[in-house]
Amino acid sequence: MERPLDHIEAFEEARPMLTGLAYRLLGSRAEAEDVVQDTFLAWDAANRDEIENRRGWLTSVATRRSLDVLKSARRSRTEYVGSWLPEPMETAQEGTPETEFLMSESVTMAFLLVLERLAPKERAAFILHDVFGMEYAEIAESLQVSEAACRKLASRARVNVRSAGNTRPAPKHIQERLVEAFQSAVTTGVADGLAALLSSHAVLTADSGGKADSIRKPLHGPDVILQFVTRYLSRWYANYQVAVAEINAQRALIARAGTRTEAVVTFAVGGDNRVEEIMITRNPDKLRRFDLED
Repeated sequence: MERPLDHIEAFEEARPMLTGLAYRLLGSRAEAEDVVQDTFLAWDAANRDEIENRRGWLTSVATRRSLDVLKSARRSRTEYVGSWLPEPMETAQEGTPETEFLMSESVTMAFLLVLERLAPKERAAFILHDVFGMEYAEIAESLQVSEAACRKLASRARVNVRSAGNTRPAPKHIQERLVEAFQSAVTTGVADGLAALLSSHAVLTADSGGKADSIRKPLHGPDVILQFVTRYLSRWYANYQVAVAEINAQRALIARAGTRTEAVVTFAVGGDNRVEEIMITRNPDKLRRFDLED
């Protein structure tokens, strides 16, 4: 017999929210989609007549499953080769149901990196309350803690997020200047424009997971970064076509060889509109979504 579609349609209505939640919790779109699929299987098998709050039930299941995945992910990330960066995600999806949940200041690479430093339940309490607007009592039930403990978790997370500095997207004109300056530096070897935009404590981080040629440790300071960009990246980029895209709510660059994506370059900009971190994702496992169709 065919299953009725009403509960499937109900789940599909919640899917964008669940994907946005799991992605923020895990920093991985692939893992987030696995969590959402597991949540659907639980929903499909549940006695839905007894579920009074569909959104709350689905959120609880997705949160708990994400926390389980996060425990395993944290162990694997301690063994990760080189620096780890969140999986980048293209967010220029106008007209899709995911827009509201994926195109926001709480999905920038800088924000996701701050979340990565939080304890799992702190991260969950903060995201559910401050990003998704859920009540503490409902969150506490999802996390299986008291409401008072839930408030403390969110409060500690909030302090850490605020102390980390600016995690919001830079103004559009700064984003445009930045991608133009970086492109100019790697194509001409002249980095005056990029130099003017770098913070005095700027960092360049690359994530290859040991699966592509890349630096293993972050580079610190404008002089070191500019030397690396003009002497090494400029030669490397000469082999690829570079396109501008919106990734994690900010302008970014995609380097491709034909249809294959070789790198995604994203930026974290501080409150003074200067670049605090240049992030180059080289791990092919994190780049497959950016490949072009043949």
